[in-house]
Amino acid sequence: MTETIDFAPQARLVAAIAEGVRDEQLDGPTPCPEYRVRQLLGHLVGLTGAFRDAGRKELGAHLDQAPGNAVPELGPGWRAELPKLLDELVEVWRDPAAYEGMTRAGGIDLPGAVAGAVALDELVVHGWDVARATGQAYAPDETSLRVAQGLLTPAEGDDSGSSLFGPVVPVPDDAPLLDRVIGLSGRDPGWTPRA
Repeated sequence: MTETIDFAPQARLVAAIAEGVRDEQLDGPTPCPEYRVRQLLGHLVGLTGAFRDAGRKELGAHLDQAPGNAVPELGPGWRAELPKLLDELVEVWRDPAAYEGMTRAGGIDLPGAVAGAVALDELVVHGWDVARATGQAYAPDETSLRVAQGLLTPAEGDDSGSSLFGPVVPVPDDAPLLDRVIGLSGRDPGWTPRA
């Protein structure tokens, strides 16, 4: 039997963070310099639906698009849409079949188990992005952080100074696990909207 990842704690946290975003914060800066809060939320909506479909193995043109091809738009119904997609994502990835065989996401064919880890990492990192950009507290569960850390940690012997998503920001070994994960994602854990 394939081991599954419990997406529920992180999905609930992302839903709560999104709910806490005020309309006047939507045009604010984020740790992703090319995205404002609204575009980061649009990215979360898109990736949540894409990884839901990747887990279902419902492959189509929408899973062939590499991220970053266009700045995501935030639809008017996002406040209802994102929590619904997050619930669906949780359900899909509870099924061991989601982790078996190959799937596709962001224009890349990858094993289902890797897609699951990438999906959870996206929720962890972008949840932090939105929380930090909007001044909200953020405390992911340790299991979600460990999955993200495992995905982002460069392979042994890799001296490039980069993870899957770009140059690693050095963080002390004794820093909180969240800070280490954020550093591995190429972000400065000390980032603030005024930085």
